[in-house]
Amino acid sequence: MAAGPIASKSGRRSQSGAAPSPLLQRGAILRALGRADATLTIEVADTVDSTNSELLRRHPATDVHRHLLVAETQTAGRGRRGRNWLAVAGGSLTFSLGWRFERTVAHLTGLSLAVGVAVAGALDHSGFGDIELKWPNDLVHQERKLGGILIELSREAIGTTAAIIGVGLNVHLPASVRNKLSVAVTDLTSVGATVAVDRNTLLARIASELATALERYSNQGFAPFVSEWQRRDALVNQPVQIVLPDGKTIRGVAAGVDGAGALLIEDGPRRLRFVNGEVSVRRVT
Repeated sequence: MAAGPIASKSGRRSQSGAAPSPLLQRGAILRALGRADATLTIEVADTVDSTNSELLRRHPATDVHRHLLVAETQTAGRGRRGRNWLAVAGGSLTFSLGWRFERTVAHLTGLSLAVGVAVAGALDHSGFGDIELKWPNDLVHQERKLGGILIELSREAIGTTAAIIGVGLNVHLPASVRNKLSVAVTDLTSVGATVAVDRNTLLARIASELATALERYSNQGFAPFVSEWQRRDALVNQPVQIVLPDGKTIRGVAAGVDGAGALLIEDGPRRLRFVNGEVSVRRVT
């Protein structure tokens, strides 16, 4: 993927047809954060190919720990398993946060789930209720995709891992954009019809909750997040189909996750376990 330059923040308005939304501004985000997490470094870009890709390019030459990069527009946004992530200028919230863990990659299998819990909690506190989580990295509302998480890991010193944690949320998606997508989607404007969306304030709340969650994960792993993730599980007790890396499929009933964040599937008398990144899971209708 070709690297694209970052453009500095401009004052131009989106031509995407999205509902009017305040432009992303570093000062506004910092004011909303207040003293909630003064240890985060906030950077706002007008245009970047991908916030994840940009932080990956900087690492390890530059320390990206606790560095949050948010972009008004992504020209080559990425999702899980090589999929594209479509963002709308003024109508999306796309950002990445660098974080260093004193843990090996093997201990981070539940990280995307913990991030989902943190983001869903921040949305709850911002007036957007009934957010569910679909293993391993989707935020959904009434079976429609609201957002996604992409985590990319890099081994550093022995026992240390750098994570680039990318989050994309649909704030306002025009019908012209929705019609291009192959999956059912929703946006925050639809979820909280009576809630005014200020992306700067929302990002500050998410960043604060996310930093707290990552500190907790650093110390305790996924265990403290299990019960909340189970409460929000969009697939539990539902018939699902697992698509394996070789294209073969397995059908069963979703049975939640274990203490490491692995997906549990009941297939008759068997209980199968799948770790994050191995497979794709789909609801059977």
